[in-house]
Amino acid sequence: MSLLDPTVWSGKACIGGWTATTGGTAPVVEPATGEALELIGVATPDDVSAAAEHAAKAQTAWARTPYTERAAVLRRAGDLFTRHAEEIQQWLIREAGSIPGKAAFETSVAAQECYEAAALVSRPLGEVLPTAEPRLSLARRTPAGVVGVIAPFNVPLVLAIRSVAPALALGNAVLLKPDLRTAVSGGVAVMRVFEEAGLPEGVLHLLPGGADTGAALVVDPHVRVISFTGSTAAGRKVGAAAAEHLKRAHLELGGNSALIVLPDADLERAASTAAWGSFFHQGQVCMTTGRHLVHRSIVDEYVERLAHKAEQLPVGNPAKEQVALGPIIDAGQRDKIHGLVRSSIEGGARLVAGGTYEDLFYRPTVLTDVTDASPAYAEEVFGPVAPVRAFTDLDEAVALATASPYGLSLGILTSDVMRGLDLAERIPTGLVHINDQTVNDEAVAPFGGFAASGTGARFGGSANIEAFTETRWITARSTQADYPF
Repeated sequence: MSLLDPTVWSGKACIGGWTATTGGTAPVVEPATGEALELIGVATPDDVSAAAEHAAKAQTAWARTPYTERAAVLRRAGDLFTRHAEEIQQWLIREAGSIPGKAAFETSVAAQECYEAAALVSRPLGEVLPTAEPRLSLARRTPAGVVGVIAPFNVPLVLAIRSVAPALALGNAVLLKPDLRTAVSGGVAVMRVFEEAGLPEGVLHLLPGGADTGAALVVDPHVRVISFTGSTAAGRKVGAAAAEHLKRAHLELGGNSALIVLPDADLERAASTAAWGSFFHQGQVCMTTGRHLVHRSIVDEYVERLAHKAEQLPVGNPAKEQVALGPIIDAGQRDKIHGLVRSSIEGGARLVAGGTYEDLFYRPTVLTDVTDASPAYAEEVFGPVAPVRAFTDLDEAVALATASPYGLSLGILTSDVMRGLDLAERIPTGLVHINDQTVNDEAVAPFGGFAASGTGARFGGSANIEAFTETRWITARSTQADYPF
């Protein structure tokens, strides 16, 4: 039997085992064709409540499991992602509209996230504190308890596993709510891998659903930490609800990241770098290069080269053709992208390439002569759109780069690396890449943005320990303490 054999999960969710849900089922749709590939169970708030109660009970035993055994489960999970990579990649291609290279990237990162999480369990989880009293004083990291993970559609496997794996490794139980549009590649695949890896029943639950499912997960009293990846608008609601219930919420939200191209940059490489940053996975990535800030002395040639790249990129069904861009996830997202492009053109921006679509296949698009008022420049497009704007000096580049509510990623292209680093110090973002585009991620690196992009670096490497544990103060005396009354 294959890992993702639908006879196991079709029409179901996993709440202490694969079961029918109270919300019925929803089709798993292939964006490129509109074909319904399978059915998935839709979890309701009642299902969330049942799963949370089950998870809270299972978590206690899991947290007491020797760290060597927890690490072994995570290592086996990493091996399974590698062993079943081709099968999982096919779902990423058909369900999420990923090109094969992007799908392969996701399965590779998923395996690495599990291996890195396995290493977390043997790191020091506390410290001895100084004390003026005759006692031993310790600060110790303990599991948070039940963690809720809400993951989006765009990079569904990576954006689920990067929270699920470290949370499990550190002794928590997890409720995973993937986007219904990518519930297999971002949910079922994760669930099945951990089942096969030997994770005890009840420690991980799969709850595909909509906004009401996510809202129920955030407020459930058993859930102590929320890991949310999604839009800034939705993240504000999650953060507010979590705060009302005195819970920590780690929010990785939207972005409108800038790529600054200095006059000494290699323009041929810059065009390639920029095209990848804006058009990778149809621009449906939080770190997508959404603003190209180019020195005025080279902007015309840059636009020409970038437009040429855009015109040469094939767009189509990644399951049937060798393409650079697949489909937009659904018609609503496509229409939003096109609306931003058209309104920018109507406001004075010049269309240099793209700006058209067929079904859900949107052509990579280049705009120039954009201003602060151009919607495709000022807002997060979440589509394959590259707005280009000129600057005259570094002060203007800094002003343009920082004139955004977002602070996720920044790319700087220059032959003077030290000047690039100095420039980056003036622009507050969670991620900075000198001589690279804005879309980068590694399992060992802290990840997160500032301001409207989220609550800072709360994922990756040692940041996961802070994200998914609580700090407990412990003291111990050799004899019972004496008091005057």
